[in-house]
Amino acid sequence: MAQRRFSQAISEGDGISLIVEVADAESARAAAAQGAEGVIVRRPIDGLRDAVELPILWRGQGRPTEAAAGGADAWTVRVTDDDDDGDRLAAEHAEAAELGLDCVVEVRSEEELELALERLDPEIVLFSVDPDDDADALQRALDLLPDVPAGKLAVAELSEAGRDQVDELERAGVDAVIVGARNVAELVGDAVPEV
Repeated sequence: MAQRRFSQAISEGDGISLIVEVADAESARAAAAQGAEGVIVRRPIDGLRDAVELPILWRGQGRPTEAAAGGADAWTVRVTDDDDDGDRLAAEHAEAAELGLDCVVEVRSEEELELALERLDPEIVLFSVDPDDDADALQRALDLLPDVPAGKLAVAELSEAGRDQVDELERAGVDAVIVGARNVAELVGDAVPEV
């Protein structure tokens, strides 16, 4: 099966794209039927590539080679304060690009965003949720968005997002939002046609 471009999926069409974390092929099919434009996995899932035509973003452990072997189309590079010189970032980014994976650069702060832009010049930036502070995720995304240069794709992670939050992110210029596994049809702006 041909590789799908994650960047293309979230930049095409009208409105904000919804990306859903899935645990199995059946939940991926359900997300696709409800209007998701991409799925996230943290480990290889049997039959996922055959179940959906959506691009797959890998957010699991390991190296880009494991993501590619698991059928992913995109790889998450996590920016952390402990990599001040950016060597790890550059190595992971280069490895993923060599494998043909889109690189999604995950940041949680202004400092991490600055490091990512300086060291990697990413096409896609993910405003990630701090596991200890999910309540502030919407405001963090809105605060960081103005620092993302024009022409880059911005993705916000809001595991408990409602329609109002998705609309607010869309108005602000965010290209996609990662939502928790659930009924995503309620978050899609236009009605999804019956399948």
